[in-house]
Amino acid sequence: MSTETGSATVDDARPGATATSVPTSRARRSWRVPVILGVVAALVVLLALLTEPGSVSRLGLSQSDQALQLPALALPSLVTLWLLSLAAVAIAAVATATVLQHRRVPLWLSVLAGAVFLLGFLTWAGQDATIPFTNLLQGALFLATPLAFGALAGVLCERAGVINISIEGQLLSGAFASAVVASLTGSVYVGLLAAPVAGLLVGWLLAVFAIRYVVDQIVLGFVLNILVIGLTSFLYSQVLQSDPDRWNQPGRLPRVEVPGLYEIPVVGPVLFNQSLIVYLMYAAVIAVSVALFRTRWGLRVRAVGEHPKAADTAGIPVNRVRFRSVLLGGSVAGLGGAFFTLGSVGAFGQEMTAGQGFIALAALIFGRWSPVGALLAALLFGFAANLQSTLSIIGSPIPGPFLLMAPYLVTIFAVAGLVGKVRAPAADGVPYRP
Repeated sequence: MSTETGSATVDDARPGATATSVPTSRARRSWRVPVILGVVAALVVLLALLTEPGSVSRLGLSQSDQALQLPALALPSLVTLWLLSLAAVAIAAVATATVLQHRRVPLWLSVLAGAVFLLGFLTWAGQDATIPFTNLLQGALFLATPLAFGALAGVLCERAGVINISIEGQLLSGAFASAVVASLTGSVYVGLLAAPVAGLLVGWLLAVFAIRYVVDQIVLGFVLNILVIGLTSFLYSQVLQSDPDRWNQPGRLPRVEVPGLYEIPVVGPVLFNQSLIVYLMYAAVIAVSVALFRTRWGLRVRAVGEHPKAADTAGIPVNRVRFRSVLLGGSVAGLGGAFFTLGSVGAFGQEMTAGQGFIALAALIFGRWSPVGALLAALLFGFAANLQSTLSIIGSPIPGPFLLMAPYLVTIFAVAGLVGKVRAPAADGVPYRP
């Protein structure tokens, strides 16, 4: 005789077993989050032990051209770190108690632990120095922009059931096209329009071979990356380098300061003093979120990514929806590629995306195939990348090679340690043959 629903009944599952039941929540108890938070607490304690007594860490909260100037936040390093250590230990203890009660550790607890560790790390690294905190956040958002565009492209493709490994190639093609077109026309804005077209062409190749000819999508993505890298490298060496004044002088997009909003302390310079491509990233995240989860089109995209057979039965043209989603994703990634030339460097460089497309894939997974989640993950990786530059400038005691590894270490730790088990769209990477 079975027990009530909500428990795993042993005697129903195995003949001869005793009539006992184990609650499902017990079977699913996971110590992963408490262990990670315990490691975070131990690291904060270690930072406290390594802190010099009497040192002071300062966080700059204003930029020099703001009308409202806030004084730097001065923190006694040792006292601050011991207080943060107590907070980190308490968070780990709460997480442990939560698991012992067979409940899931809330996400906000992990976010709070991350904030405690971040403040502790900045306090330790900035001993007897001033960390320009506002500039650090502003640069983090700036560097997260191409990652956010790439992750959004992955969301559009994989929500429809097509794995997009070619984000790197789409970013690079957008960077190349924007630089060349802007150089030839003398307008960075025309070059900006060319970037999504280039990304769309790579997306078209992905869609044709993955959907129509049912080529393995993982292999195809890497092949497209190699194709774009080889093609842009050849054209760079044969054309752009031979006459850079004509082919590779695109200029840069200026920063656009939003009047009034820029003067908001801390947040103003971070959000409202960026180049046009960052503002386009805001719009893209909002547009993709609304389109995927608030429109009939988005419902169709998610349907063909989860259960294409059922969608086909309901009259949805599965492969046509997938094809269009992949093209749209390629356009979004191509627009993100313009960041490297028009938004940052002001010229095209060989393989200048430097693996950012693969970090965008990690942001996609870390963000759980959600536009907002992907943006938050991109901000985390952008912060790690900008942090190594900031710490190098203020003369941090952390070795330079470790600082260069920081963005990639954060990527590996975030995906492997924090994400845990996540579920991609059920039909992701599965070809559909009507």
